[in-house]
Amino acid sequence: MTEESHSHDMCATSSERKSHHSDKAKSNLITRLNRIEGQIRGVKGLIEKDTYCDDVLNQISSIQSALNGVSKQLLEHHMKSCVIDRIQEGDEEVITELLTTINKLMK
Repeated sequence: MTEESHSHDMCATSSERKSHHSDKAKSNLITRLNRIEGQIRGVKGLIEKDTYCDDVLNQISSIQSALNGVSKQLLEHHMKSCVIDRIQEGDEEVITELLTTINKLMK
């Protein structure tokens, strides 16, 4: 498989696509997601303990902010790698895909 075809395979159809993250970037994402997972368990515990709603809502807001941070990081990587690769290959359909993804993120 050539480097070019390998790069395109990473960004092929959504069921086939793979992304390549450096070990450092992947470790950072996993650490952030583990922290978010812990925050979600914490919110569940707050609800089980009948914690005041405003406090729970503030914790949920913090989780949403953390998830947005992960999304921003992934979006940046995607735009700097797969999107550029596909445009250079003449595949402009990636722009429509990207706009759809951004619209979902901004809901």
